[in-house]
Amino acid sequence: MNNTIKSTLALGLVVAAAALTTTAEAEIHSRSKELVVMEARDLPEQAQTPGNSLFLHSDSEGSTYLYVEQNQGARLSVFDVTDPSRIKLVVSTTLAAEGAFDFVRPLGDYSELVHFRNSEKEAVLDLRTAKRPVFRVISTATDLGQAETLGRSALLVTGQTYKYVPAVGRDYQVIDIAASAPTQLATVKDVRHRVTNDETGTTFLLGPNGLTVVRRLSVESDYKVHQMQMQGN
Repeated sequence: MNNTIKSTLALGLVVAAAALTTTAEAEIHSRSKELVVMEARDLPEQAQTPGNSLFLHSDSEGSTYLYVEQNQGARLSVFDVTDPSRIKLVVSTTLAAEGAFDFVRPLGDYSELVHFRNSEKEAVLDLRTAKRPVFRVISTATDLGQAETLGRSALLVTGQTYKYVPAVGRDYQVIDIAASAPTQLATVKDVRHRVTNDETGTTFLLGPNGLTVVRRLSVESDYKVHQMQMQGN
């Protein structure tokens, strides 16, 4: 092997090692080995986009998806969060410019009610195909957030109009108290919305810097064991 090839190979190994080190050090791990904080830069690129609202939905096949409103309602991104250690972008869809919106509540098992913040328009997010949700805008002066479901095909509503109440941004600190001394792992600024998957213990925080994920490894491990036991029965 000549010197040029040796030098090129050595440089490649150094670059690869540096890349692996950067990836390994990107996530924040607690000394107790219980918590992992994944910032937007540790997640798929679309997770770095600012958002206003988010919610979780599990389908009949055992997968869990995180739906995130982004770019003041111009985009809807869907992430597969079934395995918190391998969060994947499923689809990122451009929406008609109706403005920023909030996910309000489920309507039955396979749809989510959406309210636009600056108009009387609402929408229904059809989740019958969880990976490819369908966004349908409707015009109404009635607050469907107060609606009662009549089976899977109808709603019973009153004449009350919807009033948007702005979320108050808060800074969240993630603190490890299982170590010998309490240790602050991360600060997440101006969080407007958060949601937790109780099955895996994963908390999702959404703000102007995108998505932050806080994982609890012991809960994840217990959930995986439970899933394997269920599959074995």
